[in-house]
Amino acid sequence: MNPSIKDVAKLADCSTATVSRVLAGKGYISESARKKVEEAVKELGYRPNRVARSLRAQKSRVIGLVLSDIRNPFFSEISRAVEQVAFQHGYNVLICNTDEDSTREEHYLKLLEEEQVAGILLSPTRNRVQKLNTVSTVPLVLFDRKFPKSTLDSVIIDNEAAAHALTRTLIAGGFKRIAGIFGARSYTASARISGFKSAFEGQESFIAGTHQIDAFEEEGNRLTKKLLNDDVPPDAILCSSALLATGAFRAIKEMKLRVPEDIGFACFDDPSWATFVDPPVTVIRQPAQAIGESAAELLMKRIEAPDRPVSEITLQGELIQRASTGGN
Repeated sequence: MNPSIKDVAKLADCSTATVSRVLAGKGYISESARKKVEEAVKELGYRPNRVARSLRAQKSRVIGLVLSDIRNPFFSEISRAVEQVAFQHGYNVLICNTDEDSTREEHYLKLLEEEQVAGILLSPTRNRVQKLNTVSTVPLVLFDRKFPKSTLDSVIIDNEAAAHALTRTLIAGGFKRIAGIFGARSYTASARISGFKSAFEGQESFIAGTHQIDAFEEEGNRLTKKLLNDDVPPDAILCSSALLATGAFRAIKEMKLRVPEDIGFACFDDPSWATFVDPPVTVIRQPAQAIGESAAELLMKRIEAPDRPVSEITLQGELIQRASTGGN
């Protein structure tokens, strides 16, 4: 058990008020009393309770950042941007990773509320808006994903427009059996599927299927191999995340198919390998740093003014066309 301030006071033979004044560096304390308290703190290994100290100051200086998958480089970049903004405002960041597990998400949201954090930034796991009632007393900002008809601050990209533009590069490249691989049951996936389908207006026969799976590398690899082994395989694949794309592109290489001669390829997120492979991959580059910075700034504003109007920031993805879609 961690020693308490009472334990320090007992060992130093003084009051808890004296210990508090020494720790805070405020008020008059005799040199002998100060020395006794400092020696007792050192001997017991006492560390002041951060949460209790924040409560006494009537303001926590910690925010929670709940990520849906920390392995995704996209979220790593967002985390870095959030930390930079938080530091500038005098806040520390407590990072939690849900691995797209709604039970873990609920656990971390409750934990952060119990820890009395000043606010929470959340990339929600699928459509579980009802679970956000558990943190109704904590300022909350959504990023990357949101809920339909949400009354929470949010920062997203125009997913539908981005998916539409990315799909059009494959159609323009001459591909006529295009399969889309998307994450499972999230607002982002739904918007990207909508954009994917809208790109085929008048050319609906070019759609070789829309598939939703858990957004992990191995799942992307498994599904891609299955699709390419079908009697009528797709001649192009679009992936909605870096992890899905990594697994899918690895499957294409493992099956010794040529890109774009045998199969076209495009994806979201611009993973680090996208420019190293031959040919380089056409992508939608998401403004991860801007998403993180905007979400963190929104949370700072919400903490300072809890009753301010709800804000929704929509950023644009950047289409970067490379040779994998036959356009270069």
